[in-house]
Amino acid sequence: MIFVPITYKGGVYRHDEIVDLIEDLGGYIVQKHMIAQDVVLQCLVPKDDVELIRTIGRPLGGEVIVAPLVGTEIAVVSPSLEIHHLPHSSCDVAEYLRRAGAKTNMVGLARGFGKRIANLNVEERDTINEHDLVVYVLGNFEVCIEEKFPALRRGVHIPIVVTGAPSTEALRRVIDPPVEGYVGNMGRCMHRTKKPEELATLDAMVDEVSRVLDEKRVEIAKDPLSVSPARLMKVIEEKVEAVHMVNHPTPVTVQIAGLRVKIPYEIYAPEIRALEIENGVTVGDVAEVLPSKMRNYIWLRIKPFSETNIMV
Repeated sequence: MIFVPITYKGGVYRHDEIVDLIEDLGGYIVQKHMIAQDVVLQCLVPKDDVELIRTIGRPLGGEVIVAPLVGTEIAVVSPSLEIHHLPHSSCDVAEYLRRAGAKTNMVGLARGFGKRIANLNVEERDTINEHDLVVYVLGNFEVCIEEKFPALRRGVHIPIVVTGAPSTEALRRVIDPPVEGYVGNMGRCMHRTKKPEELATLDAMVDEVSRVLDEKRVEIAKDPLSVSPARLMKVIEEKVEAVHMVNHPTPVTVQIAGLRVKIPYEIYAPEIRALEIENGVTVGDVAEVLPSKMRNYIWLRIKPFSETNIMV
Protein backbone atom coordinates (compact mmCIF):
# COMPACT_ATOMS: atom_id res chain seq x y z
CA MET A 1 0.00 0.00 0.00
CA ILE A 2 1.38 3.41 -1.03
CA PHE A 3 0.78 6.21 1.48
CA VAL A 4 0.47 9.86 0.45
CA PRO A 5 1.11 12.74 2.89
CA ILE A 6 -1.81 15.19 3.04
CA THR A 7 -3.11 18.01 5.21
CA TYR A 8 -6.85 18.28 5.93
CA LYS A 9 -8.10 21.73 6.95
CA GLY A 10 -11.69 22.28 8.04
CA GLY A 11 -14.04 23.16 10.85
CA VAL A 12 -14.21 21.41 14.20
CA TYR A 13 -17.84 20.47 13.50
CA ARG A 14 -18.04 16.75 12.54
CA HIS A 15 -14.29 16.51 11.95
CA ASP A 16 -14.36 13.24 13.90
CA GLU A 17 -16.02 11.71 10.82
CA ILE A 18 -12.91 12.51 8.80
CA VAL A 19 -10.66 11.10 11.54
CA ASP A 20 -12.69 7.86 11.60
CA LEU A 21 -12.64 7.67 7.80
CA ILE A 22 -8.85 8.03 7.62
CA GLU A 23 -8.34 5.35 10.26
CA ASP A 24 -10.89 3.01 8.61
CA LEU A 25 -9.03 3.35 5.30
CA GLY A 26 -5.79 2.26 7.00
CA GLY A 27 -4.28 5.73 7.20
CA TYR A 28 -2.59 7.47 10.13
CA ILE A 29 -3.07 10.86 11.81
CA VAL A 30 0.48 12.15 12.30
CA GLN A 31 -0.50 15.40 14.00
CA LYS A 32 -3.73 17.18 14.95
CA HIS A 33 -4.08 20.92 15.58
CA MET A 34 -7.19 22.51 17.10
CA ILE A 35 -7.14 26.27 16.42
CA ALA A 36 -10.28 28.07 17.65
CA GLN A 37 -13.07 26.64 15.45
CA ASP A 38 -10.70 25.08 12.92
CA VAL A 39 -8.89 21.75 12.83
CA VAL A 40 -5.76 20.82 10.89
CA LEU A 41 -4.92 17.13 10.40
CA GLN A 42 -1.56 16.04 9.03
CA CYS A 43 -2.04 12.51 7.74
CA LEU A 44 -0.58 9.63 5.81
CA VAL A 45 -3.35 8.02 3.75
CA PRO A 46 -3.58 5.39 0.99
CA LYS A 47 -2.95 6.97 -2.41
CA ASP A 48 -6.15 5.56 -3.94
CA ASP A 49 -8.34 7.07 -1.21
CA VAL A 50 -7.26 10.73 -1.35
CA GLU A 51 -10.15 11.67 -3.65
CA LEU A 52 -12.64 9.89 -1.35
CA ILE A 53 -11.44 11.92 1.65
CA ARG A 54 -11.69 15.10 -0.42
CA THR A 55 -15.24 14.23 -1.53
CA ILE A 56 -16.50 13.45 1.98
CA GLY A 57 -14.77 16.47 3.52
CA ARG A 58 -16.12 18.99 1.00
CA PRO A 59 -19.69 19.19 2.46
CA LEU A 60 -18.11 19.73 5.89
CA GLY A 61 -16.13 22.73 4.62
CA GLY A 62 -12.91 20.71 4.57
CA GLU A 63 -9.98 21.06 2.19
CA VAL A 64 -7.43 18.38 1.33
CA ILE A 65 -3.95 19.58 0.37
CA VAL A 66 -1.05 17.37 -0.67
CA ALA A 67 1.70 18.14 1.87
CA PRO A 68 4.92 16.46 0.72
CA LEU A 69 6.82 16.87 3.99
CA VAL A 70 4.29 15.31 6.40
CA GLY A 71 6.01 12.57 8.40
CA THR A 72 9.49 14.11 8.22
CA GLU A 73 11.72 15.85 10.76
CA ILE A 74 14.17 18.44 9.45
CA ALA A 75 17.04 20.30 11.13
CA VAL A 76 17.47 23.97 10.14
CA VAL A 77 21.07 24.97 10.92
CA SER A 78 22.34 28.51 11.32
CA PRO A 79 26.08 29.18 11.92
CA SER A 80 25.24 30.91 15.20
CA LEU A 81 22.36 32.34 17.23
CA GLU A 82 23.70 35.89 16.97
CA ILE A 83 21.92 38.60 14.96
CA HIS A 84 24.65 38.32 12.33
CA HIS A 85 23.60 34.76 11.47
CA LEU A 86 20.01 34.44 12.71
CA PRO A 87 17.93 37.15 11.11
CA HIS A 88 14.44 36.54 9.79
CA SER A 89 15.46 34.22 6.94
CA SER A 90 16.23 31.29 9.27
CA CYS A 91 12.83 31.56 10.95
CA ASP A 92 11.10 31.87 7.59
CA VAL A 93 12.80 28.73 6.29
CA ALA A 94 11.71 26.75 9.35
CA GLU A 95 8.16 28.11 9.20
CA TYR A 96 7.76 27.46 5.48
CA LEU A 97 8.88 23.85 5.94
CA ARG A 98 6.31 23.48 8.74
CA ARG A 99 3.58 24.73 6.42
CA ALA A 100 4.51 21.92 4.01
CA GLY A 101 4.01 19.43 6.85
CA ALA A 102 7.52 18.94 8.24
CA LYS A 103 8.50 19.01 11.91
CA THR A 104 11.47 21.38 12.12
CA ASN A 105 14.10 21.96 14.80
CA MET A 106 16.43 24.94 14.66
CA VAL A 107 20.09 24.37 15.53
CA GLY A 108 22.40 27.32 16.24
CA LEU A 109 26.04 26.27 16.22
CA ALA A 110 28.39 27.22 19.07
CA ARG A 111 31.38 27.89 16.78
CA GLY A 112 29.88 28.31 13.31
CA PHE A 113 30.98 31.92 12.89
CA GLY A 114 34.26 33.12 11.39
CA LYS A 115 36.14 31.47 8.53
CA ARG A 116 39.13 30.72 10.78
CA ILE A 117 37.39 29.05 13.74
CA ALA A 118 34.17 27.68 12.18
CA ASN A 119 33.54 24.17 13.50
CA LEU A 120 30.90 21.59 14.39
CA ASN A 121 31.15 19.84 17.74
CA VAL A 122 30.20 16.22 18.43
CA GLU A 123 26.90 16.99 20.16
CA GLU A 124 25.77 19.25 17.32
CA ARG A 125 26.76 16.65 14.72
CA ASP A 126 24.89 13.84 16.50
CA THR A 127 21.80 16.02 17.00
CA ILE A 128 21.70 16.86 13.28
CA ASN A 129 22.14 13.20 12.34
CA GLU A 130 18.96 12.27 14.22
CA HIS A 131 16.89 14.06 11.54
CA ASP A 132 15.75 13.05 8.06
CA LEU A 133 17.46 16.01 6.37
CA VAL A 134 19.36 19.17 7.27
CA VAL A 135 18.99 22.62 5.70
CA TYR A 136 22.04 24.87 6.17
CA VAL A 137 20.96 28.54 6.10
CA LEU A 138 24.19 30.21 5.02
CA GLY A 139 25.05 33.80 4.18
CA ASN A 140 25.75 36.22 1.39
CA PHE A 141 29.42 35.70 0.50
CA GLU A 142 30.57 32.97 -1.86
CA VAL A 143 34.13 32.83 -0.53
CA CYS A 144 32.87 32.53 3.07
CA ILE A 145 30.62 29.59 2.19
CA GLU A 146 33.44 27.90 0.27
CA GLU A 147 35.89 28.11 3.19
CA LYS A 148 33.52 27.43 6.11
CA PHE A 149 31.18 24.75 4.83
CA PRO A 150 33.62 21.78 4.88
CA ALA A 151 33.94 22.26 8.65
CA LEU A 152 30.20 22.72 9.17
CA ARG A 153 29.30 19.48 7.34
CA ARG A 154 31.98 17.22 8.85
CA GLY A 155 30.46 13.96 10.13
CA VAL A 156 26.92 14.73 8.89
CA HIS A 157 25.64 11.66 7.01
CA ILE A 158 22.00 12.62 6.35
CA PRO A 159 20.94 14.45 3.14
CA ILE A 160 22.05 18.10 3.05
CA VAL A 161 20.37 21.09 1.38
CA VAL A 162 22.39 24.32 1.29
CA THR A 163 20.86 27.79 0.94
CA GLY A 164 22.71 31.05 0.43
CA ALA A 165 22.74 34.37 -1.43
CA PRO A 166 24.98 33.18 -4.32
CA SER A 167 23.18 31.61 -7.26
CA THR A 168 22.45 27.88 -7.32
CA GLU A 169 25.16 27.42 -9.95
CA ALA A 170 27.68 29.24 -7.74
CA LEU A 171 26.81 27.05 -4.75
CA ARG A 172 27.28 23.91 -6.87
CA ARG A 173 30.69 25.20 -7.96
CA VAL A 174 32.12 26.11 -4.54
CA ILE A 175 30.80 23.15 -2.49
CA ASP A 176 33.01 20.08 -2.78
CA PRO A 177 32.15 17.26 -2.39
CA PRO A 178 28.63 17.93 -3.67
CA VAL A 179 25.57 17.85 -1.42
CA GLU A 180 22.09 16.59 -2.26
CA GLY A 181 20.38 19.97 -2.81
CA TYR A 182 21.08 23.66 -3.44
CA VAL A 183 18.89 26.77 -3.22
CA GLY A 184 20.52 29.99 -4.36
CA ASN A 185 19.43 33.64 -4.16
CA MET A 186 18.31 33.18 -0.56
CA GLY A 187 20.72 35.12 1.64
CA ARG A 188 20.23 36.92 4.92
CA CYS A 189 17.64 39.67 5.07
CA MET A 190 16.63 41.88 7.97
CA HIS A 191 12.89 41.71 7.25
CA ARG A 192 10.25 39.01 6.95
CA THR A 193 9.93 37.52 3.49
CA LYS A 194 6.77 39.10 2.08
CA LYS A 195 7.64 40.09 -1.48
CA PRO A 196 6.51 37.77 -4.29
CA GLU A 197 10.06 37.04 -5.42
CA GLU A 198 11.10 36.16 -1.85
CA LEU A 199 8.14 33.81 -1.39
CA ALA A 200 8.93 32.21 -4.74
CA THR A 201 12.43 31.42 -3.45
CA LEU A 202 10.97 29.77 -0.35
CA ASP A 203 8.65 27.73 -2.59
CA ALA A 204 11.71 26.62 -4.57
CA MET A 205 13.39 25.65 -1.29
CA VAL A 206 10.41 23.45 -0.29
CA ASP A 207 10.45 21.85 -3.76
CA GLU A 208 14.16 21.08 -3.46
CA VAL A 209 13.76 19.59 0.02
CA SER A 210 10.82 17.49 -1.22
CA ARG A 211 12.87 16.24 -4.16
CA VAL A 212 15.77 15.19 -1.93
CA LEU A 213 13.48 13.41 0.54
CA ASP A 214 11.68 11.62 -2.32
CA GLU A 215 15.07 10.28 -3.43
CA LYS A 216 15.69 9.09 0.12
CA ARG A 217 12.31 7.32 0.16
CA VAL A 218 13.17 5.58 -3.12
CA GLU A 219 16.46 4.42 -1.63
CA ILE A 220 14.71 3.09 1.50
CA ALA A 221 12.15 1.27 -0.69
CA LYS A 222 14.96 -0.85 -2.15
CA ASP A 223 15.39 -2.39 1.32
CA PRO A 224 12.04 -1.74 3.07
CA LEU A 225 11.75 -0.96 6.74
CA SER A 226 10.71 -3.78 9.06
CA VAL A 227 7.72 -1.71 10.21
CA SER A 228 6.15 1.54 9.07
CA PRO A 229 7.08 4.52 11.32
CA ALA A 230 3.41 5.58 11.34
CA ARG A 231 2.30 2.14 12.51
CA LEU A 232 4.95 2.12 15.22
CA MET A 233 3.70 5.55 16.34
CA LYS A 234 0.20 4.11 16.66
CA VAL A 235 1.44 1.19 18.76
CA ILE A 236 3.31 3.51 21.14
CA GLU A 237 0.36 5.89 21.48
CA GLU A 238 -1.99 3.00 22.30
CA LYS A 239 0.25 1.20 24.78
CA VAL A 240 2.42 3.85 26.48
CA GLU A 241 0.21 6.03 28.65
CA ALA A 242 3.04 8.47 29.42
CA VAL A 243 3.04 10.00 25.92
CA HIS A 244 -0.44 11.40 26.58
CA MET A 245 0.85 13.27 29.63
CA VAL A 246 3.44 15.23 27.61
CA ASN A 247 2.64 18.92 27.06
CA HIS A 248 3.98 18.94 23.54
CA PRO A 249 2.12 19.17 20.21
CA THR A 250 4.01 16.14 18.86
CA PRO A 251 4.87 13.77 21.75
CA VAL A 252 5.65 11.11 19.12
CA THR A 253 7.32 12.63 16.05
CA VAL A 254 7.30 10.56 12.88
CA GLN A 255 10.39 10.43 10.65
CA ILE A 256 10.98 8.69 7.32
CA ALA A 257 12.84 5.83 8.99
CA GLY A 258 12.26 6.30 12.69
CA LEU A 259 10.52 8.09 15.55
CA ARG A 260 11.31 10.55 18.31
CA VAL A 261 9.37 9.81 21.51
CA LYS A 262 9.46 12.77 23.90
CA ILE A 263 9.52 10.97 27.23
CA PRO A 264 12.58 10.24 29.46
CA TYR A 265 14.87 7.56 28.02
CA GLU A 266 16.06 6.21 31.38
CA ILE A 267 12.53 5.52 32.59
CA TYR A 268 10.65 4.38 29.49
CA ALA A 269 13.21 2.85 27.10
CA PRO A 270 12.85 -0.72 28.51
CA GLU A 271 9.04 -0.48 28.31
CA ILE A 272 9.12 0.69 24.70
CA ARG A 273 11.70 -1.92 23.73
CA ALA A 274 9.41 -4.67 25.09
CA LEU A 275 6.19 -3.46 23.40
CA GLU A 276 4.58 -6.12 21.22
CA ILE A 277 3.65 -5.01 17.71
CA GLU A 278 2.18 -8.24 16.31
CA ASN A 279 2.47 -12.01 16.82
CA GLY A 280 5.21 -11.75 19.45
CA VAL A 281 7.34 -9.26 17.47
CA THR A 282 8.49 -6.47 19.78
CA VAL A 283 9.75 -2.95 19.09
CA GLY A 284 13.24 -4.07 20.12
CA ASP A 285 13.18 -6.72 17.37
CA VAL A 286 12.65 -4.21 14.57
CA ALA A 287 14.17 -0.95 15.86
CA GLU A 288 17.11 0.41 17.83
CA VAL A 289 15.88 2.26 20.93
CA LEU A 290 18.50 4.95 21.53
CA PRO A 291 18.96 7.97 23.82
CA SER A 292 18.38 11.16 21.85
CA LYS A 293 20.79 14.08 21.92
CA MET A 294 17.76 16.34 22.24
CA ARG A 295 17.06 16.63 25.96
CA ASN A 296 16.45 13.15 27.39
CA TYR A 297 14.10 11.95 24.64
CA ILE A 298 14.01 8.50 23.04
CA TRP A 299 15.05 8.07 19.39
CA LEU A 300 14.00 4.96 17.49
CA ARG A 301 15.88 3.96 14.34
CA ILE A 302 13.84 1.36 12.46
CA LYS A 303 15.93 -1.43 10.98
CA PRO A 304 15.57 -2.50 7.34
CA PHE A 305 14.25 -5.92 6.38
CA SER A 306 17.75 -7.08 5.44
CA GLU A 307 18.85 -6.74 9.09
CA THR A 308 15.86 -8.43 10.74
CA ASN A 309 14.12 -10.68 8.18
CA ILE A 310 10.93 -9.40 9.81
CA MET A 311 8.10 -7.46 8.18
CA VAL A 312 5.09 -6.41 10.28
